[in-house]
Amino acid sequence: MTQAMIGVIGGTGLGEAMTSDTGGQSVEIDTPFGRPSCPPLVTRWEGVDVAFLLRHGEGHHLSPSMVPYRANIWALKKLGVSAIIASGATGSLREEFEPGQLVLCDQVIDKTFRRDGTFFDDGLVAHVEMAEPFCPRLRRLLLETAKRIDVTTHSAGTYVCMEGPQFSTRAESLMHQAWGGDLIGMTCMPEAKLAKEAEMSYALVALPTDYDAWRPHDPSKPAASLLEEIIGNLNHASEQATKLIHAAVKAIAAMDAPWEAPHTLDLAIWSDKSRIEKDHRTRLEPILARYLKA
Repeated sequence: MTQAMIGVIGGTGLGEAMTSDTGGQSVEIDTPFGRPSCPPLVTRWEGVDVAFLLRHGEGHHLSPSMVPYRANIWALKKLGVSAIIASGATGSLREEFEPGQLVLCDQVIDKTFRRDGTFFDDGLVAHVEMAEPFCPRLRRLLLETAKRIDVTTHSAGTYVCMEGPQFSTRAESLMHQAWGGDLIGMTCMPEAKLAKEAEMSYALVALPTDYDAWRPHDPSKPAASLLEEIIGNLNHASEQATKLIHAAVKAIAAMDAPWEAPHTLDLAIWSDKSRIEKDHRTRLEPILARYLKA
């Protein structure tokens, strides 16, 4: 049996930790949306082909607003990725979501405004349903895996995605709590939307590093020690997330059939397919091939 490729998108901390001692081949890919953050690293884990991509690029040089999200997702789709396990550092908006633990997000509130958030902005209209922004099946597999390997992981959480790069004011942080947000971050949108448009399962492992601005810092602690604490939380969460993702890939490898990608575009394309111009067909061929057959 041939398993489909799994994509792993690493955020702050986890991305470089997972790829630092991983062999494999870096694949240079040009996309219609520019170059991805860095060349994906293709390797093999537990009998499954895995493509690693550092969201912020090598050396973390891309701010959340400057990440080429469309190029990243297009490149992974072109490589044959059918499911993406992503990670990202966040602030916690809830006392019970302790820094250093993991959260499998199930909902998102998108506050971004500077990013290209769709593949279908020219020459083709598609409206993808987003009621479930994260793949329930992939989330369930991750949760079951977390229980089996004893990694503290919350089963659900609402991620508020802000533009950044500045962090929230205290008033904003309290407002995000009032909205029902559990986590605050800067990177899961439009990444999750684009993965859905590209018919790829997508799950996000959030890594809370601190309690955001709603909870005042201990005035007795100097700023340097607070930063050291946050970095320590990130390192611990990254270790736990690495353990979880590796075990999840192993669980996927043990499945009886290849991971089946969702068909989220079945009812989403509103344009007359016979009138879609050749250049648009070519540009989106990895995503639309099965819908635009001659």
